[in-house]
Amino acid sequence: MTGLFPEEDEGATYFSRADETELLGTYYPQGFFLDSADWSSVEHYFQAMKFEDPAYRERIRLAPSSKQARKLGRSKFKKIRSDWKKIKATVMTRALYTRAKTHHTFAQFLLETQAGRLVENSSYDYFWGCGRDRRGDNNYGKALMNVRSKLALELEELQQ
Repeated sequence: MTGLFPEEDEGATYFSRADETELLGTYYPQGFFLDSADWSSVEHYFQAMKFEDPAYRERIRLAPSSKQARKLGRSKFKKIRSDWKKIKATVMTRALYTRAKTHHTFAQFLLETQAGRLVENSSYDYFWGCGRDRRGDNNYGKALMNVRSKLALELEELQQ
């Protein structure tokens, strides 16, 4: 590190979680079936799981876009489940894994990134992303890398 911020990791893949055209993102419109329902995107599932109210979950599930699902999930007027901070990374990982098992293109793309770190390049999110100074927790990138490892292990077991 030569300056105020860490240098960009050249072996890493940087991407935006909220880009609908980004295959690694949560907004990417690739549906999957999980918890007895069809979900339009990982973002829809993630935002809905913040709430215990089944009617509100359904409203988020049926949102016309990932952006709208996120907006509903950030409502100040609905109570978020009390265990959310403890389970949110697990919820995200579960959705990503289910999406990978449902869509070969996503799983293959993820496996092809094997050589490097995956970094959610958010300037404002220090939990899911790397943050403006690249010192964030990058929990979304870690969730993707965990799913990638599990897929690689499963593939290896199939080939034996």
